[in-house]
Amino acid sequence: MGRRRRAGVVKMSGVSEIEIRRDGEVDVVTINRPEVRNALTHQTYAELEAAVRDTTARCLVITGADPAFCSGDDVRAVMGGGERTAAPVMVEPRITPAAEALLTTDVPVVAAVNGAAVGWGMELAVMADIRVASEKAKFGELFVLRGLCSDVAGIGRLAHLVGRETAAELLFTGEVIDAARAKEIGLVSRVVAHDELLPTALGLAQRIAANPPLAVRKIKEGLREALDPDWTSLGRWVSTSLTELFKTEDHREGVRSFLEKRPPVYVGR
Repeated sequence: MGRRRRAGVVKMSGVSEIEIRRDGEVDVVTINRPEVRNALTHQTYAELEAAVRDTTARCLVITGADPAFCSGDDVRAVMGGGERTAAPVMVEPRITPAAEALLTTDVPVVAAVNGAAVGWGMELAVMADIRVASEKAKFGELFVLRGLCSDVAGIGRLAHLVGRETAAELLFTGEVIDAARAKEIGLVSRVVAHDELLPTALGLAQRIAANPPLAVRKIKEGLREALDPDWTSLGRWVSTSLTELFKTEDHREGVRSFLEKRPPVYVGR
């Protein structure tokens, strides 16, 4: 898709699901599907990946259009509403391209979490270098409730942030926690009043962007070298596992029960 700039906003040709606004040396990237709490479609993933790979900014701020940060995959558009034929089958297992862009970029990323960050929305927050949360923020690795495993960030980075035991509890239960709990366990660096969220995140990003860019990039590269797993290998494992899990009855039940607003009944197959 082509790109065009207008009044400081980058939009994809056609109807864009991501808005990008340049503020000095910072790009503010906003997932803009508020009517579905910024749930992700294949288009959203592609636009998010492009926003990260194509940026010329020195720092990124990623947020969502109120009232949510990101509610994860659009269960109808991506998971097909739990129908047997809906599960995508990858020909070659690989890391999610948007995740790869976020995890390998040398540009620092600040997540301004303004509301629910659940499912891949929590993965998105975890992939950022720094997380600033509104008092209205909520976090949840909901994958297990859909009969799935998390993406690479939940497996490969969450334990670094909150410790293995707390990460295991969040991943195994699918519990949703509030901003205060997220601060307590070290998932976010700070919690601020909702109206102060974007100014706080943008101010932090501007401080980062004001520093020597080559030094900042080397520091981020060093953090990756010291702390991150082999994302390519982990991505293959995750995509292979998801291909298997998408075929299960428990996955279909997890999606259907969510859409039908009823308790799920899992059968272990």
